[in-house]
Amino acid sequence: QVQLVESGGGLVQAGGSLRLTCAASGSAYSIDTMGWYRQAPGKQRELVAIITTAGTTNYADSVKGRFTISRDNAKNTVYLQMNILKSEDTADYYCHAQGRSSRWSPPSDSWGRGTQVTVSS
Repeated sequence: QVQLVESGGGLVQAGGSLRLTCAASGSAYSIDTMGWYRQAPGKQRELVAIITTAGTTNYADSVKGRFTISRDNAKNTVYLQMNILKSEDTADYYCHAQGRSSRWSPPSDSWGRGTQVTVSS
């Protein structure tokens, strides 16, 4: 079981920056893809960015060029640098990880409890 703890959310003015951090802990054979999702009030949870162990990344079109995802595999930590924030980026941001409890087990999903990001216009 992998536990994920997010930090770094808060209130920022439009055009500003924030950096989210997600640290994974617990027993796992491997932690594979890690990423960030967000959910705005009244909307479905959506992908923001994901990153593989090898460093391959994928971003939602709405954040390309403004957000950067990175990870430290040695620390099982993933980061999301958010620049040029817009009011539409306001949401709860959730960390996600896909890992395996053993070499032969199927991948399983873990979620953090979320961190709130509010962008004021």
